[in-house]
Amino acid sequence: MSTLDLGLIGNCSVAALVDNRARIVWWCLPRIDGDPFFHGLLGARTGDEHDGAFSIEIDGFVRAEQAYAENTAVLVTRLYAEDGSAIEIEDFCPRFEARGRMFRPASIVRRIRPVAGWPRVRLRIRPGLDWGARAPTITTGSSHIRWVGDDFAVRLTTDAPISYLTAETAFLLDRPIACVIGPDETLSDRPETIARSFCEETTDYWRRWSRRLGLPHEFQDAVIRAAITLKLCTVEDTGAIVAAVTTSVPEFADSGRNWDYRYCWLRDAFFVIRALNALSAVEVMELYLRYLNDIMAITHGGHVQPVWGVGLEQALVERTVDLPGYRGMGPVRVGNQAYEHFQHDVYGNIILGASQAFFDRRLLRPWGLEDFRRMEAIGARAYAVYNQPDAGMWELRTRARVHTSSSLMCWAALDRLAKIAVHLGLDGSQWRARADEVRAAILDQAWNPTINAFAESFGGKDLDASLLLMAEVGFIDPNDPRFRATVDLIGKELRRGNHMFRYRMADDFGVPHTAFTVCTFWYIDAVARIGRREEAREIYESVLACRNPLGLLSEDVDPATGTLWGNFPQTYSMVGIINGAMRLSSGWETVI
Repeated sequence: MSTLDLGLIGNCSVAALVDNRARIVWWCLPRIDGDPFFHGLLGARTGDEHDGAFSIEIDGFVRAEQAYAENTAVLVTRLYAEDGSAIEIEDFCPRFEARGRMFRPASIVRRIRPVAGWPRVRLRIRPGLDWGARAPTITTGSSHIRWVGDDFAVRLTTDAPISYLTAETAFLLDRPIACVIGPDETLSDRPETIARSFCEETTDYWRRWSRRLGLPHEFQDAVIRAAITLKLCTVEDTGAIVAAVTTSVPEFADSGRNWDYRYCWLRDAFFVIRALNALSAVEVMELYLRYLNDIMAITHGGHVQPVWGVGLEQALVERTVDLPGYRGMGPVRVGNQAYEHFQHDVYGNIILGASQAFFDRRLLRPWGLEDFRRMEAIGARAYAVYNQPDAGMWELRTRARVHTSSSLMCWAALDRLAKIAVHLGLDGSQWRARADEVRAAILDQAWNPTINAFAESFGGKDLDASLLLMAEVGFIDPNDPRFRATVDLIGKELRRGNHMFRYRMADDFGVPHTAFTVCTFWYIDAVARIGRREEAREIYESVLACRNPLGLLSEDVDPATGTLWGNFPQTYSMVGIINGAMRLSSGWETVI
């Protein structure tokens, strides 16, 4: 069973995680990659489980239930007591259109109401500053508490008794109450009135957004939850898409594979864009294209780092902070050294992420000739480095090779430029010739006749799951004997049960112990493409069974136990849910 039994709430400005006992254990401010105001997910400095969390407790607790309000990002938790009393908590971050723009404050709303008996509740609110190193200064008013730092303040406005909250005193919940926590601003009405209105508007927004999705016939609940989760991992202010909302949830117990994923990897973002585009949620792509344009303006056709801050920060200097870590498994890292890497697949990910904009007539600003000229500079870089060593998509820190996956994405960049040129009425022969040259090099130098499969690097002999993308990006016909042989060997060497590893050779931290979930989805896609749909469906359904009770996936799965590991929720993994459903679902014509 998963130990990451957490729910994600957010509004495309901030995001928070709520555990299955209704504790907010993660909330970063002023945005997703900021200092965690609630850091309980990564441990308590004091040894008290309430440190770094916003807890709501019921006296005599015996059990809890938790679910999202249907087709929304509103999380509902019910806590039951041994005397039969019960309470319900609605948690959400407000998001809805107001005065002609999207209202998405850096706020969380908690609505608490009795649903049975005479429950007694206790609220414990214990934020921290500087990654839990300092406690904020606390001030109070007649209906609010303020936590004050050096250069900011957070205010909780509530109709609960302030004296009970500051003293953490249990009290009888005989009426609905609300907590609105966020910017240090006065509310315009009673907290419960504001909270009820915000909840209705936010619920309506998400249900309207979900209603516009182009869903497959099957697996609809899984796809809707995945789509909402991907949307929550976008930062609407800039258009960036983060890989996950957490840092330092390890890939396996005490592995040291603890990374900060609260940044925008252009690779991950491309896969998110493609999955949401498949569901007709193209507004995320439109925002992301602005972000890409800003990156291209900075890089001027030169080296592009693979990962960026959500505000276009470039120097994501990696450091550790003094928190115990998830389940006591440090280190806790802030920043990510991958920004220093050369990962040559980034050029293909940029062009693949933007290609649809040249063809899609629905966009408010379809891309044209001027945009193509900017893309050509990216293509020129892809052509220049396709056969040069790099850290690869798995971000190896101490080894460089000519990785097949990097060359593959460089080919994809050149191939798409040739197609876009033709679409624009230009001469695309130069890009087609370059694409053909790179394709020939991959077929010659990545193919290893000794193992009868493509290898993970030019002249190499090892496998990695990224080779499964060859058919997905259109490099090779899935029925090509070379691709089928590669899929077969990957299944034999990297599959454990119904889960796929990235690779099995030792890396900077030894041999991996957990399967990388997106690789399982890549395998599902590959075997479906070569005609083994029943096998693909069996694996897909087994991965869905690994989701936590709210339908979310992290980065990794322990094949032996099904336990989720790694940063959470992982956009790569949620993308896989959508892609698998679109590939495997029966058509609507079967029911209409």
